[in-house]
Amino acid sequence: MVTIEDYGTYETAWCPGCGNFSILKAVKQALVATQLKPNQCLFVSGIGQAAKAPHYLNANVFNGLHGRSLPVATGAKLANPDLVVIVESGDGCHYGEGGNHFLAAIRRNIDVTMLVHNNQIYGLTKGQASPTTDEAIITKTQPEGVLSAPFNPIAVAVAMQAGFVARGFSGMIDHLSDLIQQGMAHQGFALIDVLQNCVSFNKVNTFAWYKKRCYPLPPEYDPTDWGTAMTTATEWGAKIPVGIIYRNARPPFGQRLNRGRLVGQKTDRSEIGRIMDRFQ
Repeated sequence: MVTIEDYGTYETAWCPGCGNFSILKAVKQALVATQLKPNQCLFVSGIGQAAKAPHYLNANVFNGLHGRSLPVATGAKLANPDLVVIVESGDGCHYGEGGNHFLAAIRRNIDVTMLVHNNQIYGLTKGQASPTTDEAIITKTQPEGVLSAPFNPIAVAVAMQAGFVARGFSGMIDHLSDLIQQGMAHQGFALIDVLQNCVSFNKVNTFAWYKKRCYPLPPEYDPTDWGTAMTTATEWGAKIPVGIIYRNARPPFGQRLNRGRLVGQKTDRSEIGRIMDRFQ
């Protein structure tokens, strides 16, 4: 039987009060609830405070380049479909440096769960605006306020008909854990954008700010209705919906790829030798 203790307890490098602690707890709860053993899952991350989260888990982890976690996760999932692959990093890493990979993963419908710690700021590099920072917010590198419109990952994912699109809040741990479980169970690309506070560099979108605005979608909400999902995806400000915003049953990329899995295949060493000889 899998327990929380199986995933370990480690000293972190996060600021006291950071939303990352709650997200890590929700991830552990989800792994235990689904009875996933540490060797059955792979966490792939990029660079940033959020990307450190898998470091604090006893599990398979690949820590890659800034914004480049999705290509690694794609290769791992296609090579070994039995792995549960979770891609975990921040809003800057996934939507900024990794924005092109985000769009490609949606198009392909890769069977991975993308968990985004969205604090609307760059934390590791000390507080410049990220793609999701609201307009007019003053940062160290935008002293007159952010002039660019914020990127809305939920609306983009719904518009592209991603397989599973959800938003969580780090202050609702049980609710978030359930979203993660459903995201892992979904056959295809699953986006879970998690709103969280940054106590050091975002003094506007605080824990209290999110707590006042975030509300769970009602039971009668239909996430398969694309039109309603598009409207819900653009709701932001006085009220912010959390839950499964959109879902469909598009077949994942791996099911449409007419190739056998790489894991478990025997290596033809004579063929490798012939290939190497060509480079002499």
